[in-house]
Amino acid sequence: MAPGHGRRFMTEHECTDHEIRSNRMSDLELHGLNHSSMACYSSYPYMASLDQEGSANDSSSLINPYSVHESRDRKRLKRTISIDDSLSSITSINGGMMSRSSSTNSLTTLPRLHFRDHIWTYTQRYLAAEAVEEAAAAMINAEENGAEQEDGTADGMRLVQLLIACAEAVACRDKSHASALLSELRANALVFGSSFQRVASCFVQGLASRLALVQPLGAVGFVPSKLNAKDYALMDKKEEALRLVYEICPHIQFGHFVANSSILEAFEGESFVHVVDLGMTLGLPHGDQWRGLIHSLTTRAGQPPVSRLRITGVGLCADRLQIIGEELEAYADGLGLSVEFTCVESNLENLKPEDIKLYEGEVLVVNSILQLHCVVKESRGALNSVLQMIHELSPKVLVLVEQDSSHNGPFFLGRFMEALHYYSAIFDSLDAMLPKYDTRRAKMEQFYFAEEIKNIISCEGPARVERHERVDQWRRRMSRAGFQGAPIKMMAQAKQWLGKNKVCEGYTVVEEKGCLVLGWKSRPIVAASCWKC
Repeated sequence: MAPGHGRRFMTEHECTDHEIRSNRMSDLELHGLNHSSMACYSSYPYMASLDQEGSANDSSSLINPYSVHESRDRKRLKRTISIDDSLSSITSINGGMMSRSSSTNSLTTLPRLHFRDHIWTYTQRYLAAEAVEEAAAAMINAEENGAEQEDGTADGMRLVQLLIACAEAVACRDKSHASALLSELRANALVFGSSFQRVASCFVQGLASRLALVQPLGAVGFVPSKLNAKDYALMDKKEEALRLVYEICPHIQFGHFVANSSILEAFEGESFVHVVDLGMTLGLPHGDQWRGLIHSLTTRAGQPPVSRLRITGVGLCADRLQIIGEELEAYADGLGLSVEFTCVESNLENLKPEDIKLYEGEVLVVNSILQLHCVVKESRGALNSVLQMIHELSPKVLVLVEQDSSHNGPFFLGRFMEALHYYSAIFDSLDAMLPKYDTRRAKMEQFYFAEEIKNIISCEGPARVERHERVDQWRRRMSRAGFQGAPIKMMAQAKQWLGKNKVCEGYTVVEEKGCLVLGWKSRPIVAASCWKC
């Protein structure tokens, strides 16, 4: 008998209540939906239909706090299945593994007390249906390309079902059932299997870690995780994986290209220029982004020569940053450019304006590549403080590059499904770029992307730092902090960059409200934007 047969799942209301208690979400009132709880759901197409149904009870303002024009996914990523199809599809494929309410025909017949739970249920069903559809499409595409996989589509659907059922069991703190499902998942989620098997193996790690951290049913909170000797031993492997991601995947290089192009535009006609790099090149050992900028500054035509370039690197490993700075100074000296490097040993939350040394007459820009999402917290205070600090520096431009996905929702299952979609696209792209048994791909997946997945899934509170958000949400955050968007007008150059760097076919670049978004087959991966004070 397959795991889960004959067992009773907790109701959606019970699971939700336990998750709310465990995450201390006391600020969400049972009689309404505030903006923060709905932020990660506002972009899905079905919300419009719920809006219409709920209008009879004057509750439409509680369903969708943002206008339809701010919903990016409805405009760019058109869904091919209706909400009714999604509900019927996920009900049939799960075969009883996910217990659902049978009365889904009318929202208005439900008590107002359960309204939030009903929306939460619709969200998980819709996302689960999408995950099954994407997994099946990936399997079918693999077979069409000549892959020898017997019953591949059915196996992929079964794997999605197991993942979703296991995630629900973990959310409801059903350790015995979750452990049984994890055992079956480990036997089917192969590190060198299909793209979905490989991404499933990373999610299995995250689910297992979360299950080990949660306290028994009825308790509140999580057992805090601690670093051990094994974690420190993995540092070298993680650094190697980061380097491979930079060299093989276009995500970071795309961010560097857009950032440097925007910085060069801000430096036009200037002789004394200054860059503040938050996070200092993501820890990459050779300052690749700034080597490219230095080269561009020394070869630009029709512009006065730059007399001095100052680079301030912000990070926690001062010795390592200083080595990078010395290499950059030597590289620039060989090209005839004076570069002055300064290291500020600090994390972003503790950084103060007086830590950044400014000279009169120099033009300042701030560069943030995949950094600011780490200071997004439930209270929003940490990010607001960082943005306020940057605003006080009055840079000519702030370049922001971030993962474009909603991995910061308040509910575990919502984050789980969003992450499953996002990383499935990334693993699919790796399939197209590298052979099946290439060890470089395994290193990237297991020591870079898997670490992000595990943090999104298994961690809570301050330990959860991979709080990726969509570009629309960043647009609202930046606006509240006093920044104004500076449209990036380099669509043609971005497409030329894809061709020049021989980026794998399947990657796309689109312009959206002044931002440039790199995606895999129209699935957003990273977004670059520019901001002025």
